[in-house]
Parts: sequence; structure tokens; C-alpha cells
Amino acid sequence: MSAPKTRRQFLKTSGMAAVGFWVGSQLSAQESKSPNEKLNLGIIGTNHRARANINGVKSENVVAYCDIDDNYMAQAKTMFPGADGYHDFRKLIDRKDIDAVVVSTPDHMHVPASVRAMQAGMDCYCEKPLANTVWEARLAADIAKKHKRVTQMGTQIHAGSNYRRVVEIIESRVLGNIREAHSWVGKSWGGGERPEKTPPVPKHLHWDLWQGVAKERPYHPIYVPQNWRRWWEYGGGTLGDMGCHHMDLIFWALKLRHPTSVWAAGEKVHPETAPPKGVDAHWEFPRRGDLCPVTVNWWDSGKRPPQFAQGLLPKWGDGTLFVGDKGMLLASYGSYRLLPEKDFKDFQAPPQTIPNSVGHYKEWINAIKTRGETTCNFDYSGALTEMVLLGNVAYRNGGEKLEWDARNLKITNSESANAFIKREYRKGWEFSV
Repeated sequence: MSAPKTRRQFLKTSGMAAVGFWVGSQLSAQESKSPNEKLNLGIIGTNHRARANINGVKSENVVAYCDIDDNYMAQAKTMFPGADGYHDFRKLIDRKDIDAVVVSTPDHMHVPASVRAMQAGMDCYCEKPLANTVWEARLAADIAKKHKRVTQMGTQIHAGSNYRRVVEIIESRVLGNIREAHSWVGKSWGGGERPEKTPPVPKHLHWDLWQGVAKERPYHPIYVPQNWRRWWEYGGGTLGDMGCHHMDLIFWALKLRHPTSVWAAGEKVHPETAPPKGVDAHWEFPRRGDLCPVTVNWWDSGKRPPQFAQGLLPKWGDGTLFVGDKGMLLASYGSYRLLPEKDFKDFQAPPQTIPNSVGHYKEWINAIKTRGETTCNFDYSGALTEMVLLGNVAYRNGGEKLEWDARNLKITNSESANAFIKREYRKGWEFSV
């Protein structure tokens, strides 16, 4: 689909001169806005996680918002009294005066909303994970590239200074070759059986629109508003929820792209829900230039890397561990430690090479106006999301080691596993790509 001719295609290039540089190679059909001219935004999803995203873009002009809950719609109306409200995001996307959208729906609707918006000529911010299936993650990245959209996925901590300093340390090679990395969280989303009761749909909830592309099923409050994450039909359990946040640091610092294999372990696979006691997932990545092959490991629901049990690590909360030939680096969102501490008592951090961020949301807003780049664009975030969701594919297929052909988006040694790469959309919710 070609983008309709709208105000987005006639935005003046004066913003380029105002910021003192030209990024002609980044220009799309949408030309630059003045940095002082506000964007017209459409908000898809208005409550819960969406509130933080709205707060991040409140400097701009919200002209339309969408939600499937009338109570949330009423709250949004008080926030944006001059904007138009919709229950169906497809009607919002039909508008010709929106520059960009912010997508904060449950996971299963991330790509259906984001791809339609990008095809319609809009730039896009989408919450993590970018998609609910591996195929969707690749699709979102491909559509963004094809239509030259300015995109950002909601891995907000990527903009923090601590992650940037950790990446600089890893790149300095002070740890030597890194062949092993771990991320873990104590959080757990999982468990539960399909409810047998079918209570009436609350009058304020548009249940059919909430289900969207998912298979139709009776309403139950166990799904809405928040517990949908534990259900495969709508979310990805703990790995889907937190993997993109924590493994972003590993993905960035080790210059990862596509794994060659993946395997996972956990409780007996349930067809409906993620395991309540969590998943541990493992990916093998090949050599990248002069960087050696590396195995990346994920642990959730209280599980942790073996280095904790071996007494090699201090007391620590959720985090990330890089294991190198010459030592280890333990990191959280806001701090890091080099280990063993005695080996690094004289350590001096390398010179700063990664500029501090102007802010996760501001990056996206500025990039739209200058047709520039963001650090968590869908090309980078799509590959990160693919990796994360492949962990769920391996678990749901029984845990065996799967060989991954990234070019063709196919598991080469298990036909049953390929059934989890892509989903079938409910009739009436399909879209062309």
C-alpha cells in the first residue's frame, strides 16, 4: 500500500537547517518538520502502560485516541478534550492528519496496529515486545524499512546512562572474549486453565475489539485488564514481558543479530498459558567479526545463573551478567560491578564513546522532525524481539534444541516448532503486506 498524500508529505524541510545538519539519506516521503512545530499524534491504548507513554510524548499535539474500554475513554477525554476518540484503532488510522502513533495495546495487537499505521504513512512508537510472534517481529521491521518510517520500541532503559557505560566497557575488551551472558528476573507471569464460566461482557468493554486478531473466545475477567500476559493467545509470559528489557543490554553490547540455535526448559507445556514457575531459555550466536561465538541465557521466576550458587556473585536483584576470559561484569538497570573485585581494583572506565540520550521519547520525536534515527528502531528491536520470542517457541515445542534459519524465518530440524513462528489472524482482521 502506498501512503496517502497528506500533510505528512508536505512538511517543510526548514527543520534541517534549524538543527544544523542534513540527513538526506534518511528522508522519506515525509519531509522534515520544524523542531518547534508540534507533531499530530494518535494514541492507541490509553491506560496502564500507556499512561507512561502518553506522559513521554505529551509535548506534542494529541489529535486522536483509541481504547476498547469506555471508562478509559472517558479518562482520555479529560486529558485530551480537543481530540477525537475511537474504539477501533483502524478508524483512527484512516485519518489523514496524524503524523505518528503510539501503540500501547496488549502484545497480540502490537503489530496489527503498528503495521497498518506505517502503511498509512505514520511513524510509530510501540511498546515492548514489538510483536507476539517471530513472524510479526520481522514483518514490523520490514514494513518500517520499506516505508522509511521513524520507529521506536518501548525499551526505555536503553536511554539510560548506565547501559551506555556498560556497553563501552564491554567494547573495550577489558573482560577479554565473552562466550557466555545471562539475564534474569524474579517476576513470573504464568499458570491457569481456560475458565469454564462465561460471565456477561461488562457494558463498558468492547470485547470483540479487544480480542482483535486473536481466536474468538468468551469474555472472562481473568484476561482483562492485565492478566492477559500469561495467555499465549495474547502475550508471552515472563520472557515475553521482560526479555526485551533485560537482554537488550546483551544484544547491544555484544552486537548480536540472529541466533543459530535455541533451546529451553521449564514445567510441562500447557497449550494455553505460560509456566507459573518460569522458563530458562538459551541461544547460540555465531562469530560477529572479531567477536567470538556466545551463548545467551535467560532465567525467570526466581531461577538464576549457576554463578550465584557457586558463590561467585554478590547479593543482587534482577540483572545481567557478562562472563569473559578475564573477568565478569554484573549489571542492573542503574549500576554495574566488575568481578572479581580484586582484579579490577585499579580499573578506570574507558572514554565515553556513546553520547548520552536526550531521552527515550524525545529521541523518537526529534527523529520524526528531522527524519533521523532512533536507538531502538524496529530494525534493531525487531531482531531483539525475534530472539526473545524464539525462546518461547523452543519451550512450547517441548524444549529440544532448535536450529534457526533466520534468512528464511524457519526452524530447520522441527516442523512442529514452525507452527509457533506465525499465527493465523481471525477472519475480518487480516491485512495485506
